[in-house]
Amino acid sequence: MHADRLAPLPSLRSLLTFLVMAALLPLLAGCGYNTIPTAEENAKAAWSEVLNQYQRRADLIPNLVETVKGYAAHEKDTLQAVVEARSKATQVTVTPETLSNPDAFKKFQDAQSGLTSALSRLLAITENYPDLKANQNFLALQAQLEGTENRIAVARRDYIQAVRDYNLTLRTFPSVLWATFWFRSNQPFQNFSVAEDKMEVPKVNFGTGSGNAGGTTTGGSGQGG
Repeated sequence: MHADRLAPLPSLRSLLTFLVMAALLPLLAGCGYNTIPTAEENAKAAWSEVLNQYQRRADLIPNLVETVKGYAAHEKDTLQAVVEARSKATQVTVTPETLSNPDAFKKFQDAQSGLTSALSRLLAITENYPDLKANQNFLALQAQLEGTENRIAVARRDYIQAVRDYNLTLRTFPSVLWATFWFRSNQPFQNFSVAEDKMEVPKVNFGTGSGNAGGTTTGGSGQGG
């Protein structure tokens, strides 16, 4: 008699389990198991583009320095500052762990910021050398540098947004459930600081004569905002 009364309990337990799963499955399916890894891969892809564009800028600098040196050799302090800043920026070791390491990321950011500042000073002094501004090699480098600075700005913006999206998935419901139970090793990625993000990039506006306000100036000014 006693055993017969207890017999329905397993069935009741199974029913409760089924009801709980039926209630949770739509929620879990809605949040998507792939939300976190997808956001992570998007952020990593955006970071790769940032690195590519910074490397592109670094590759342009030796020719730029040599060209300026041919017309403004006595500006050796400014030229040397650019060379040293480039060396420092390219010597920073970037690993997959850099994105989740605040100190390593700051080191990278500071090095690139230092190079940006050194370039700004170099480009400013070239205004004093009309022959340099008319040099075809310099004009070609000017166009490449302007395009690269624009690409850097775009790549940084894309990275900032991708990291915000990824970090949000680790902290907000319902994707935080996946982070808690299945993606415990995932860490938030570092992002560029507000000050760095709003920092004015070097303006490359070396036109000739009064036409300086057109063409190349538009591209440089647009990034300054």
